[in-house]
Amino acid sequence: MLYKVVLYNQLLKDKVVVVTGSSKGIGFSISKEFAENNGAIVIVCSRNKEQATQAIKQINGRVSAAALDVTDNSNVQKFMQQILSKHNRIDILVNNAGYQFDRDIWYKRFHQVTEEEQVKIIEVDLYGSIRLSKAVIGSMLKNGNKSGGVIINISSTPAIAGHVEGSPYTIAKAGNIALTKCIALEYGNENIRAFTFALGNISTLATYGSMTDDDRAKAADEPSIKRWGKPEEVAKVAACVASDTFSFATGNTIVIDGGTVLL
Repeated sequence: MLYKVVLYNQLLKDKVVVVTGSSKGIGFSISKEFAENNGAIVIVCSRNKEQATQAIKQINGRVSAAALDVTDNSNVQKFMQQILSKHNRIDILVNNAGYQFDRDIWYKRFHQVTEEEQVKIIEVDLYGSIRLSKAVIGSMLKNGNKSGGVIINISSTPAIAGHVEGSPYTIAKAGNIALTKCIALEYGNENIRAFTFALGNISTLATYGSMTDDDRAKAADEPSIKRWGKPEEVAKVAACVASDTFSFATGNTIVIDGGTVLL
C-alpha cells in the first residue's frame, strides 16, 4: 500500500503547471491537488494578484502566484515571459478561467441576450482559452520540449447536451470542445495532448453558493449519483489525465457529472 501511495505522489513530479482562474473554486482545487499530492510546480493565476497570493498560502508545495488577465493578449504575453524566464517551460496548462456566474444573464432566453453580454462571456470562456493555448503551445514547440505537454480545457455538460438556460455560457463552452480537438489532431505528433472536461453540477461558491435551496435540490437530483460533485473530485481526474497514465489518449471530452450525460 505504501508503494502505491509513493507512485501516486510522483504522477506529476517536477512538471510546471499553469492553472488559470485558480484563486478559488475548481481551479484552486486543481492547483492544490497537483502541488500537494502529485509533486508539480504550480502557478496559481488570477486577474487579482492579491487573491492569487492569498490562495497559495493555503497550499503546501511548490506554488507561486501570478497576475493574469486572459482577455488581454499583451498581458498574456507578459505573463508567458515571466513564467518562462523563471521555469524555462510549461508542461501543463489548465484553462479554467471563466466568466462569473451571472443570474441576470443565465436566466435570459437566447433571443434576449445582448451582444455585449455574449461577447463578455466568450472573451473569457473561449478566447481566453485560445490565447493561452496558442502561447503555451508556441513555447512548447520553440523550446523543443521532448516530453510534449498537456492542455485541459474546462467546459460543461450543456455544451454536449444543450440546456434551456445559460445559452451564452453553453455556446462559449462548446467552443472549448472544438479547441481541444484542433489541438489534439494538429499537435499529437509532437506529443502535445489535449482534453476537455465537461462538468456537471460542481459545488463551488460561484454555482452552489448563488442558488436557492430549491435550485440546489433540483440540481442534486439530476445525476444518477444524486448529489453535487466536489471540486476535489474534478482535481483528481485532472491529475490522472495530465500524467503519463493517459499517454495514449488525446482529444477526449471527459464527462464529470455524476451520471447525467452518458455518452
